[in-house]
Amino acid sequence: MSDLTLSDFISRDELRALSGKTNWQGGLMLAGDLALLSIAFALPILWLNPLTLVLAILLIAGRQLAFAIVLHDCAHDALFRTRALNRFFGQWVGGAAIDVPLALYRDYHLKHHKHAGTDQDPDQVLVKAYPVTQDSLRRKFTRDLTGQTGFKEVLGAWRNPDWRAKLPFLTLHAILLAVLTAIGAPWAYLLWWAARIFVFPAIMRLRNIGEHGVALDRYDLDPRRNTHTTLARWYEKIFVAPNHVNYHLEHHMFAAVPPYNLPRLHALLRSRGYYDGFDCFTDGYANMLKKAVQV
Repeated sequence: MSDLTLSDFISRDELRALSGKTNWQGGLMLAGDLALLSIAFALPILWLNPLTLVLAILLIAGRQLAFAIVLHDCAHDALFRTRALNRFFGQWVGGAAIDVPLALYRDYHLKHHKHAGTDQDPDQVLVKAYPVTQDSLRRKFTRDLTGQTGFKEVLGAWRNPDWRAKLPFLTLHAILLAVLTAIGAPWAYLLWWAARIFVFPAIMRLRNIGEHGVALDRYDLDPRRNTHTTLARWYEKIFVAPNHVNYHLEHHMFAAVPPYNLPRLHALLRSRGYYDGFDCFTDGYANMLKKAVQV
């Protein structure tokens, strides 16, 4: 196995087919995100009670991550076939939803890919402490779920703002507020911010831990050792792992493969034994978190 390379497990033709992007698949994935967001807002608007409010906030936070992944995939020109569509939806939907300019994110994120497995990786700071004690992990998620992390992030994003860069964010949120006002429920706009401040940071932390925090060796150049995939349950795909974001190892190996083809890539490589001998994927996020805690 040690003498084998990745090309021994997947052919150029197979990789070319898996790297094929289509505008309709990218559009379908984005449409699904928008449909779930609409359902999330509709639930408490039509049936206002504590249960629908909580469910709406959880679903909206999951869609916020989905839009962050739209930004991520468009930064790789991997969601749509055409660069123009990747640039437009990456900036005016993905980046706008989470208040992150596409160009700024792309420059940062490509450095992460270039330097993965080294101390030059700018994302190392997010996971360098793992594994942590159970008390430490509990404190981190407590800060997230009580809004401490979220308030800090939102305030930081508006410190000395570049108003030109904020235009996509302001436009998208003006549209969202206008639509909710038009249907007689402007109060529902607060659900977005409840999700952004109290739930989204916890989901992002879960994502970061699952991608690199539980990797075998974050300072090894082999992606099977510096990156990790979490095989999400069906309900986890709805709330914490949208748009196949959980297949992070496969994404690091072939960043050009669009998100809708990552499950096929994982299944192919797994069936051919590429992962044999490497503890580089985990079934479910609960099991993944166990790896993040010191024994």
